[in-house]
Amino acid sequence: MNDLPNHPSLDPDDWDAFRARAHRMLDAAIDQMAQARDGRVWTAAPENIKTLTPPPTKGDAAKSDAQMKALLPYGVGNTHPRFFGWVHGSGTPSNIIAEMVAAAMNANLGGRDHGAIYIEKQVVDWCKSIFGFPDTASGLVVSGTSIATLIALKTARDRMTDFAARKAGGTAGLVGYTSTQTHSCVARTFDMLGLGSDALRKIPVNAAFEIDTEALQAAITADRAAGLTPFAIIGTAGAVNVGAIDDLAALADIAASENLWFHVDGAFGATAILSDKIKPRLAGLTRADSIAFDFHKWLHVNYDAGFILIRDADAHRRAFSERPDYLAPAARGLAAGNPWPTEYGPELSRGFRALKIWAQLMEHGTEKLGQLITQNCDQAQYLAGLVNDDPAFELCAPVALNICCFRYTALATDLSRLNAEIVIQLQLEGVAAPSTTVLSGDTVIRVNITNHRTTYADLDILLAATRKIGAQLVQERKFATA
Repeated sequence: MNDLPNHPSLDPDDWDAFRARAHRMLDAAIDQMAQARDGRVWTAAPENIKTLTPPPTKGDAAKSDAQMKALLPYGVGNTHPRFFGWVHGSGTPSNIIAEMVAAAMNANLGGRDHGAIYIEKQVVDWCKSIFGFPDTASGLVVSGTSIATLIALKTARDRMTDFAARKAGGTAGLVGYTSTQTHSCVARTFDMLGLGSDALRKIPVNAAFEIDTEALQAAITADRAAGLTPFAIIGTAGAVNVGAIDDLAALADIAASENLWFHVDGAFGATAILSDKIKPRLAGLTRADSIAFDFHKWLHVNYDAGFILIRDADAHRRAFSERPDYLAPAARGLAAGNPWPTEYGPELSRGFRALKIWAQLMEHGTEKLGQLITQNCDQAQYLAGLVNDDPAFELCAPVALNICCFRYTALATDLSRLNAEIVIQLQLEGVAAPSTTVLSGDTVIRVNITNHRTTYADLDILLAATRKIGAQLVQERKFATA
């Protein structure tokens, strides 16, 4: 036995030293989050971080830790209260704890019978309750709404073809419907499913940027007359440009009368069902066949954490289940715990995302999370009021939820280019990070508020800086003046 070779591993030689090392990095991470309200919103990464190098042949833990610590200040900025750009959640310090536990367990949630699976089952059950779905519904934690949409619409497609499409294809002639304001992930899903993005009919919107239900009904009728097969309506709860909510009850009625699958893209807006103020406007959400949404947006779970909820669990499972011999189920032992999550989506290898979702809901509760959603909506209305009261600005869309779109207009004619430059300057100066969008052909400033750290003072700072930068740009004659 003494002649046997040593067996090296990746475990530390000194666990006490490793514990001290881990504590130092944890302190650095907590320090970073504790300072989330301070300093610049966004800072461009320095060249030494951008530079690509060959993979190391010899490891160096100290160098690894130093480089990770140096990376901490150069995030996208979404933890800062004046990050107003794309719909990013702001995260919570307590999610660090959940991520540590998940990393220590290193669980694969594709299946089998182990503790982590039951945490995800609890999250699925909570989601059914939150959205008023029956106990017989199904759900799955995923990376985000893009993959959730793929799962939902594959299920819808397969059910329409009596699941023959899984082997034989046969999707020619299938068409679906959504609004011009719906997120691009829906068209990408049509592409990935082999339907082609042209099979997605983009229905015009009304003045409130909500889908025109009369135009929708006309499109369905025309497609049926042309020999095509409508199979799904995709409604939007929180359009990405302006936060508009489609008339979900009307869409549910049309879907029921036409025997179509009713899917709701609720990436951030669906979770507003926790807000007492917004919930009545989402009444039709409980009638959906499927809802795709993100916990990492308005519920502030650290990235990434999305979810798909499907009313017809049997159709959901039939659309994905594949159990070869090496994944055969068992009534007892580690291969029990059936059905497995992999039977409800494309991934067999799945991380323990469910734990940070579970921890967020356990620690903060749905009531507080709903109050913070209401707070952000009230803040968007406050910003709209500031814009309307200032002759230098123009409100460009109704404020439906938490998004306010406006533009600087004082003494300038090339407004699209001016407002795009204002946004860039705000970002480069680190004072705030809004984004731009295009409404009615004009580039406007888009302020999204999905941050539990944002205060009314932050909005005052944003508007004052926008006014100052706009005036400077016009004064420097970089833009035509009236």
